[in-house]
Amino acid sequence: MLGFLQGFSYGLFMTCLPWLLVGLFNPALALPVAAQGRLQVILRYCLVVPFISSLLWLTSLWGGFSPNLFGWLAGIIAIPVALPVERTLRGWLARRRERRREKLRSAETRQRRAQEERNAYEAGVSVLDPERPPEGADDLVLALCRAKQSLLDVKRPDLAVLADRLYSRYRHVMDVLGGRFYTGELAFERSRGLVTQVCFGAVDTLTTMASQARGVVSVDGHYVRGRLEREGKRLSDEERTALVRRLDLLVETEHQLSKLSARIESALTVLDDTAVSMARIETARPQASVTTEKALEDLRRFVEGADRYARKD
Repeated sequence: MLGFLQGFSYGLFMTCLPWLLVGLFNPALALPVAAQGRLQVILRYCLVVPFISSLLWLTSLWGGFSPNLFGWLAGIIAIPVALPVERTLRGWLARRRERRREKLRSAETRQRRAQEERNAYEAGVSVLDPERPPEGADDLVLALCRAKQSLLDVKRPDLAVLADRLYSRYRHVMDVLGGRFYTGELAFERSRGLVTQVCFGAVDTLTTMASQARGVVSVDGHYVRGRLEREGKRLSDEERTALVRRLDLLVETEHQLSKLSARIESALTVLDDTAVSMARIETARPQASVTTEKALEDLRRFVEGADRYARKD
């Protein structure tokens, strides 16, 4: 065994110079990682491998000097055998790390989307279920369900919340109108028609958002950014340009979605204004014969008179 190690150390040391020359000519042939350069070749075949061979030779000398032919042959073929094995092992480890990073990025994306969805909800917002619309749903509510389902299909629950908010505002405005006017009144029909048109316009905006989000649903921004960060120097100009263009598409789409979201917010504000204005309209006949201020003043005078009468007694 010691003779085998001595022969192996000799064979390994003899192959350092040829592999050094090969690596200086083309580092990819002598290194397990293609991205490394000639400096790594020099360190590997002038320091690391000679140190390993010297260590094996020194530790085997205590049994005497008896190099083995089979050990010498094994040392000669050690590097060409070890390089593919090391490449395979490094590739497996790199793929394993990449899978872990992808899982972490996916989990972070889901958490971020869930947080955005939670932040987008307001107090009192009713949640629409596209598969089970509310009982007695009209055409507008059904259109909102379809728009929300389209946004969910393109994995944008943070935008699908806008359909819930719009539905809640619409239902609130209709409740206010129902409390201020009779169903058959002209003012009720006119107001309901205008509110419905505003809401249908918002539904069209939601549908447009779903269409634009569908265009980039297959583009993984985290993957593209990761490749640019990890392999930026090794990528060709054409590939780098293609990856940068993908990021530009994501940025442009998000910018357009932000503009469309602003339209939805404007529609929600209009519905809020409508609800507040309609709530201020007094359609019922007052039940009190005097104003509140006059009644309070009369009550105060009555209490003062009663107090004076009690003191006289």
